[in-house]
Amino acid sequence: MKKFRTIDPRNTPTRDLHQFMVGTVGPRPIAFVSTLDAEGKANVAPYSFFNIFSSNPPIAVFSSNRRVSNNTTKDTLANIEATGECVINVVSHSIVRQMAVASVEWPHEVSEFDATGLTALASDTVKAFRVKESPAHLECKVKEVIALGDQGGAGHLIICNVTRLHIDETMIDERDRVDPHKLDLMGRMGRSYYVRASGEAVFPIVQPVLGPAIGYMSLPDSIKNSSVLTGNDLGRLAGAKEMPDAVDVDSLAEVDEFVKGVLAKAEGKTPGSSQGETEKIQEDLHRYCQQTLAKNDVDYALKIAMLAARS
Repeated sequence: MKKFRTIDPRNTPTRDLHQFMVGTVGPRPIAFVSTLDAEGKANVAPYSFFNIFSSNPPIAVFSSNRRVSNNTTKDTLANIEATGECVINVVSHSIVRQMAVASVEWPHEVSEFDATGLTALASDTVKAFRVKESPAHLECKVKEVIALGDQGGAGHLIICNVTRLHIDETMIDERDRVDPHKLDLMGRMGRSYYVRASGEAVFPIVQPVLGPAIGYMSLPDSIKNSSVLTGNDLGRLAGAKEMPDAVDVDSLAEVDEFVKGVLAKAEGKTPGSSQGETEKIQEDLHRYCQQTLAKNDVDYALKIAMLAARS
């Protein structure tokens, strides 16, 4: 049985609660937000309480939290309140260390562009600069700032209307879509942990949301209770469009050499004489089903699982 730690926000110190929350909810995308103050001094700072929330109208939201240590706010918030503009730059692996330098609490008179060596690039619709080295930029007019509290750790939701989106052409594939491996984004975890969203860490899950799908409830109990198939395996089977035809399931015993070999182990056994033998056959077929799922052949894997259910 799993044992859970139960945490009540009402009696947990804010610093500890913050770490439990950011350690649990992740990875979080990073908004590398560039702004100008009222005098035109450039600022750029990272925020991992960030996401997009609408595409029509295009809306991005990030939160600039009050510091837990002294309950003060950051330059980014002051600049946005003064100008109503910002640019959200994404953070790729190639600039993650420079982004980290930008997170240092530099004096207000110091521009993070100077401190990090990043290049300020003119925007089209706002006065705030873009970060040239970032592979994508969202120019934003701030729609609303919502204060969530007045104590240390309280957030300010900064709701942004995206007025222009710039994407490095080399990040776009032949289907006119962003290639996540080329974009090579970074995400934030708890404490000082980050994650790199590229390579084997990025993979597709194709599940038509409009269906049809058979659902977990359609699977026989012997499949649901398998000691071999994982929750993800069962999820893939449950996402199949339809149950296989009984004739097709039965035919596996004649056309599939691996299935033939497994079933041959049961030949000569007295029906019901060995519960353990039946379970072993089901386990072997479930492993074969699992291997077939790894090859992305869900329909064939479901046939194997259904044949195992008849064993």
